[in-house]
Amino acid sequence: MTRRIMLAVGASLLFTCAAAAETIKLRFADSTTADAPRSRALVEIFAKRLGDEFVFEPYFASTLYKQGTEIVAVQRGNLELALMPPSDFAKQVPAFSILTAAYLVRDAAHLKAIFNSEIGDEFKKMARDEMGIVVLAPAYYGTRHVNLKGDKKIEKPEDLAGIKLRMPGGEAWQFLGESIGANPVALDYAEVYTGLQTGAIDAQDNPLPNNKLMKFHEVTDQIVLTGHNVGFGLLLISAKLFDSLTPEQQKRMQEAADEAFAWSDAEYIKQEEELIEYFKGEGLEVYTPDVEAFRAYANKKYLESPLSKDWREGMLEKINAL
Repeated sequence: MTRRIMLAVGASLLFTCAAAAETIKLRFADSTTADAPRSRALVEIFAKRLGDEFVFEPYFASTLYKQGTEIVAVQRGNLELALMPPSDFAKQVPAFSILTAAYLVRDAAHLKAIFNSEIGDEFKKMARDEMGIVVLAPAYYGTRHVNLKGDKKIEKPEDLAGIKLRMPGGEAWQFLGESIGANPVALDYAEVYTGLQTGAIDAQDNPLPNNKLMKFHEVTDQIVLTGHNVGFGLLLISAKLFDSLTPEQQKRMQEAADEAFAWSDAEYIKQEEELIEYFKGEGLEVYTPDVEAFRAYANKKYLESPLSKDWREGMLEKINAL
């Protein structure tokens, strides 16, 4: 009996070790906070839908990797998942820079339409073929507006001349700041509050939910509803890792990503609708400038810039037609 018990225990231990060995660790890094809708969607929906063979390990607020270094970490096998804006893709595949252009993506629905079309398939193919990564799904972050200190009224792009506008690092981000008339200054997301507080920057641009999460309204005086850019990220995974999964695991991961971001997209839209009154209640002036003047100024800037030379022929017209 003792020998049988020992054999049974040994077999159980072997089974447990084998199961543990098959567990797939998914380390995820992002620059935003853990309470952002997109973060909650990944933890509360995506991770739970993946199944027991996956272990999701999230690292928020750039605690694992500095903002902008995540894609390289995935490519090197030091990270499994990341949620990155198209500007970071554009550093390696310049054709992605079109997705960073001011006033191109109109709203969350347009974003979904792009990535559910042949246009989206083309970008996904570029990412796999030229970067070795698989794009799982787009995640809407909200529409970016200018949030600044002082009481200078901003009605047109020329009013932003000389304004030190914080933008993330990278050519595409910096040019976005220029395209609306400002003087862009590269600064990490985690340093923006202090930068506004000390005067290192005069303004920042983020969707309204981010402004509240990061408490930027505490150190600014007005929000100008320029709506110059739809903020979004692309959930990505190493192609090598994705290809090692079974078809069923791949399908489950894709469905989990789609479900997670369907929830977070709706949450961001809901918050955007509510936050204008919130910020007014906090004492900020919130108003809409001459958006058409901003749009015309930005379009001219992009079409005359070297960035547009990297856009694939006909891509602008295809996106606008959706």
